Amino acid sequence: MIAIVDYGVGNLFSLHSSLKKVGCETVVTSDKKTIENAEKIILPGVGAFEDAAKKLRDSGLDAVVKAEVKKGKYLMGICLGMQMLFEKSFEYGEHQGLGLLKGNVVPMKGYIDKDLKIPHIGWNKLHFEKPHFLFKYCKESDFVYFVHSYFATDCKESVIATTEYGKMLTAAVGKDNVLGCQFHPEKSGDVGLNILRAFCEA
Repeated sequence: MIAIVDYGVGNLFSLHSSLKKVGCETVVTSDKKTIENAEKIILPGVGAFEDAAKKLRDSGLDAVVKAEVKKGKYLMGICLGMQMLFEKSFEYGEHQGLGLLKGNVVPMKGYIDKDLKIPHIGWNKLHFEKPHFLFKYCKESDFVYFVHSYFATDCKESVIATTEYGKMLTAAVGKDNVLGCQFHPEKSGDVGLNILRAFCEA
């Protein structure tokens, strides 16, 4: 069973539906014991980093997630959930992340070409930086769906895929049992379903 962490942030219904579609037993939960008993964990997230991080801390589920990761359980962060895996975010200030991966989250503004729209919304190609089981059913230049204004940097050791939006941006990360997708696999058609399938099979 996969536990989707419900801490008041994230598009939980579409993610749950997508996992069900690929045959994964899934539960949306804020219950500590349920997360501890799950085989794998998904940390979703949309919105502002500071608000999401506070909600996760206030729920006490940040400690649960970190403890389960330490035991070797697979964790996948999606969109803002991926950003929260890193040490810090500089979204309207400086905020602490979960610190499960080395790196920081910084604004696209001032980094990408000024003619490009922010947030980055739409379909972009994946470029694989290293082999990873998450993409075993995908191919180079498959398209996935992004919605974001910030991106992970200083995280070379964990980057497994990038995408080009004026400049190369981190699209997915993977180090040991901690994984993350900046894009939304649950909104990325068959490619996204294949990524979720690969995660379920890990």
